[in-house]
Amino acid sequence: MADKGPQEDPIRMVKSITKNFLEGIFDDLMEKNILNGDELRRLGEGVKLIVNGTESLVDDVTEKTEMAGKIFMDRLFNTKRQLRLKSHPENEDDESENSESSSSTESENENVENEDEQKAGSLQALAVPPTESGSENEDAKPEEHAGLCQASVLPLTAPLETQASRPNQKLKLCPPDLLHRLKTTKADEIYPVMEKEGRTRLALIICNKEFDYLRNRYGSEVDILGMQDVLENLGYSVVVKVNLTAPEMETELLQFAARHEHRFADSTFLVFMSHGVLEGICGTKHTEQEPDILHDDTIFQIFNNHNCQSLRDKPKVIIMQACRGRGDGTVWVPDMGKASACRYDHTLPCYIWSDAVTKTHVEKDFIAFKSSTPHNSSWRMSTNGSLFIYQVIQHFKEYSWCHHLEEIFRKVQRSFEKPSVLAQMPTIERVSMTRYFYLFPGN
Repeated sequence: MADKGPQEDPIRMVKSITKNFLEGIFDDLMEKNILNGDELRRLGEGVKLIVNGTESLVDDVTEKTEMAGKIFMDRLFNTKRQLRLKSHPENEDDESENSESSSSTESENENVENEDEQKAGSLQALAVPPTESGSENEDAKPEEHAGLCQASVLPLTAPLETQASRPNQKLKLCPPDLLHRLKTTKADEIYPVMEKEGRTRLALIICNKEFDYLRNRYGSEVDILGMQDVLENLGYSVVVKVNLTAPEMETELLQFAARHEHRFADSTFLVFMSHGVLEGICGTKHTEQEPDILHDDTIFQIFNNHNCQSLRDKPKVIIMQACRGRGDGTVWVPDMGKASACRYDHTLPCYIWSDAVTKTHVEKDFIAFKSSTPHNSSWRMSTNGSLFIYQVIQHFKEYSWCHHLEEIFRKVQRSFEKPSVLAQMPTIERVSMTRYFYLFPGN
């Protein structure tokens, strides 16, 4: 193939095209006696002025375009100006949040904001490249991987607020008198809480951000910091593992379940953040042709009463941030009283067995909180983390001092109750807890 010659000066090219185009028009006008010589001369002087001004015109447009581009990029990628996720949408109008309220919120606590900026600086090596900014479905991925969800650009009118765009809310502590009253009046209804001295609570966070074949999960580093911070403030020593295949995740779970500290702990947390499918959590090598999936059953089996006796009769809380399909989790329904919806009611037969050998339930004291309903998507801001994890963190900080865990999870669900631009409904699943689990922060 022949080498390309030097490119022609674009200004000269514009002038040449304009000149040739206008000369053709003028020839036609003269030929048909539409213009006489004097009229053509005056018109030619005006055209000459336009053509000679082309270079300065292009320079002006280029300069203004650069300025407009800088303003647009600053508005788009400045996390302090991004549109926000409401922490309590049941009390606010979906359209009420805007950049002005964002600015007023930022000015409330300058010291805390500076502290947040220092934390954000430590994550710069993990931060999202500018070309990837925006919002993503939790399973945003290359198009050829069917079964996982596509990336989606967040409409600029979405009322979203994220961890990095508001002052850091502190964990509210439980007053000693409330702790004493609950332990006294509801001793048979709540899980026992060990004293701080000698207690060795552990929590595990597994977060997959970088994948061999799926899109990287930008923003997940914010989720790690937020969950680690709130769990540590709740009294847990947090183990963080990142970018694991499904077999590696299983190995980490087995090692964590075997930790001797669980003998002197009253509970544990397992937090998973990754791409996902209906069957479970995706490892870093997942493809549709060669699945790399950690199944839910594997997690429950590792920590059941047969395989992890150190956590027997103790709450085991599983939190999962991942898609479970490609659906958006919404449906159009008729207003009440206008049309009746059909409902099919079918009662299944119930079978009961008795096993006199079993001393305890194999699976007990579990609760799983997942970011979406089966077959549907979860959402994550590529610079500021997941909507679900954010709400979990904020509700722990706000309500764990006085509400038990299931009620906190229900409050998180209510924050997603009204579908807006990004719809998802967290679900509480596989609950085998027989008592109320209070976290009693500060105690």
